[in-house]
Amino acid sequence: MDKIKMQTPLVEMDGDEMTRILWQKIKEELLFPFVELNTEYYDLGLKKRDETDDQITVQAAEATKKYGVAVKCATITPNHARMDEYQLKKMWKSPNGTIRAILDGTVFRTPIVVKGIEPCVKNWEKPITIARHAYGDIYKNTELSIEKPGKAELVFTGEDGSEKRMLIQEFKNSGVLMGMHNLDASVESFARSCFSYALDTKQDLWFGCKDTISKTYDARFKNIFEEIYEKEFKEKFRAQGLTYFYSLIDDIVARVMKAKGGFIWACKNYDGDVMSDMVSSAFGSLAMMTSVLVSPHGYYEYEAAHGTVQRHYYRHLKGEETSTNSVATIFAWTGALRKRGELDGNHVLSDFAGKLEQATIATIESGRMTKDLALITTLENPVVLNSEAFIQAVRGELEKLLAE
Repeated sequence: MDKIKMQTPLVEMDGDEMTRILWQKIKEELLFPFVELNTEYYDLGLKKRDETDDQITVQAAEATKKYGVAVKCATITPNHARMDEYQLKKMWKSPNGTIRAILDGTVFRTPIVVKGIEPCVKNWEKPITIARHAYGDIYKNTELSIEKPGKAELVFTGEDGSEKRMLIQEFKNSGVLMGMHNLDASVESFARSCFSYALDTKQDLWFGCKDTISKTYDARFKNIFEEIYEKEFKEKFRAQGLTYFYSLIDDIVARVMKAKGGFIWACKNYDGDVMSDMVSSAFGSLAMMTSVLVSPHGYYEYEAAHGTVQRHYYRHLKGEETSTNSVATIFAWTGALRKRGELDGNHVLSDFAGKLEQATIATIESGRMTKDLALITTLENPVVLNSEAFIQAVRGELEKLLAE
């Protein structure tokens, strides 16, 4: 068959360790034989970020703004151990955080549901998508350790010299203190991304925070969501028969546990961090979780929700066999290719992305899978494949679908 052509490039961000190895295998086996892949390539491997003083990450994000669609491999966010291991100039920030800030995006994470990998919560029949507000709160906090008695105050000094001051605590003994913030513009972008993605995917949207306790901070989130929904999205939701539902976060959690799924759950930053791992684990595996950064400005960046699989990479370097799950990385590529096809009116490309996803799911449902899934599957006598053999098995299924 003739290879599928791409009119517009998508931005390709390479990564680190075992996922970098899988990245190349996926391209060689599942993309190059079928698609004339058109990408603008950026190496976000830790060494290259260090060489460029992390400017490569900024360049990749700016390119995403230019072309609209990106696909990203998992990357290392260095700690002290990584500083020593890679002999880095400094402890560079998370590439994901840098990219999110530049694109002004919200992260949506959705489990990949296959027969034989059953959710721990038995009534969950459809995926639950977590929308995480990826700005502020404790992730941009300021902290102090208090060693002696004293007074802690929250102070805001305006540019005009005016001052607001509130008592936080009269410390009688030692303790800890934390200050955090958020921005109306960021919350507005979060809300618009959530409402737009709900319309895009035809799913209800749930949102919860704790405005009864946090009557200013969390209440601001609630009010911004309500205002934007009423002014910009209410009629569109009604036209599609969709619902926007707000409640307190504890009530939302209780409802989620009894729900059937099939909706988007919008979460503040910390809630989304925790609940995305809970949802992914309950559905089976973090390696079976898609992740897309959606900007209200029309930018999309697709990636796997998991890390770089460091332990498998060290085994790979020793020449040992690995059985690393590549499903989320495959779906990062399919998500980006589908969106590129949609934006360009390239239906053949979007159709190919769908077939590659079908082939991946069909491989697992036939009983051929990586070791992590074999340990939790309800299918009898699963065949455990190594990293490369699984990708080759997916290619076999893909070729059958394309032949049809």
